[in-house]
Amino acid sequence: MAEFFDFLGNNLADFWTYTGFANATVGHLCMILVGLVFIYLAVAKEFEPMLLIPIGFGMLIGNIPFNMEAGLKVGIYEEGSVLNILYNGVTSGWYPPLIFLGIGAMTDFSALISNPKLMLVGAAAQFGIFGAYMIALALGFDPMQAGAIGIIGGADGPTAIFLSSKLAPNLMGAIAVSAYSYMALVPVIQPPIMRLLTNSKERVIRMKPPRAVSHTEKVMFPIIGLLLTTFLVPSGLPLLGMLFFGNLLKESGVTRRLANTASGPLIDTITILLGLTVGASTQASEFLTWDSILIFMLGALSFVIATASGVLFVKLFNLFLSKDNQINPLIGNAGVSAVPDSARISQTVGLEYDSKNYLLMHAMGPNVAGVIGSAVAAGILLGFLI
Repeated sequence: MAEFFDFLGNNLADFWTYTGFANATVGHLCMILVGLVFIYLAVAKEFEPMLLIPIGFGMLIGNIPFNMEAGLKVGIYEEGSVLNILYNGVTSGWYPPLIFLGIGAMTDFSALISNPKLMLVGAAAQFGIFGAYMIALALGFDPMQAGAIGIIGGADGPTAIFLSSKLAPNLMGAIAVSAYSYMALVPVIQPPIMRLLTNSKERVIRMKPPRAVSHTEKVMFPIIGLLLTTFLVPSGLPLLGMLFFGNLLKESGVTRRLANTASGPLIDTITILLGLTVGASTQASEFLTWDSILIFMLGALSFVIATASGVLFVKLFNLFLSKDNQINPLIGNAGVSAVPDSARISQTVGLEYDSKNYLLMHAMGPNVAGVIGSAVAAGILLGFLI
């Protein structure tokens, strides 16, 4: 009988070493708390729920403690585990181009086509990327890491993942979570900057209604856009090619089923896989480092710089435009790639000062230009860093 109880006791002791309770650390508990905060923000505040719920729940999955030496093959960083296989879509850069295919298939570029000068506003907002790149270099990150960190300023999660997978895979978890976090916090971060940098007269500028765009123009835009951008930055081809291909599927009018698949089931499936695995990659032992904290700080700074750059560029641009053709600086924030949330913020803040001044369609111009701009910026960084 004594031998039986010794045997049972040993089994229970062995079992205990496998439990999460025995392997939990303060880091695991901290990251689980962060995951719960993400889920709370998504459910209670409706901040980018399609992103924050998969990422937040992925954080819970990735931070369930287990015995790393037991060879269980359940962790995202254990080769051959299910999570590790799914994570290959992130580390190998498969998911971001597929996301861009869906974005292209659901995006209407009419506002940009009708007023091409708004492309300059989207381009100006990309200064946040290169500003953060230079600051990261000054803080001691090597050029490839700095490039990956800087892309957070574009507020484009797929582009941040794509670029960091090429330049700094070891920082990808922190960069991806940072990029998606600031995308979700657009309604919190941008309005104070917009109000600070504009005056009461500028906020009520009324822009001319966008002109009607023909079907031919809509079909030609993705073709011309692809050729112009990829001839300039061939390294951006995976993102830009899929973005413009998705848009051609939408605008051609003869591939509706393909466009619906790309903008519906496909992008939804990839978003689930990408969000869940990015969240799971925040495993405390790999994620909680001083570099991660710096990346979050630099991400916030780059996002602020990008927003401010867009608004200030419009103010400068207006000096060269006639009074009848001036641009409301409140749409300058939309130059970041958070589609369509940053355009909605332009509309919301604009209505606070003029209840009949509808800026949404105008803001969509720099907003979709920001999608193109962030992909071009990623291509430029890849071009001279690799």
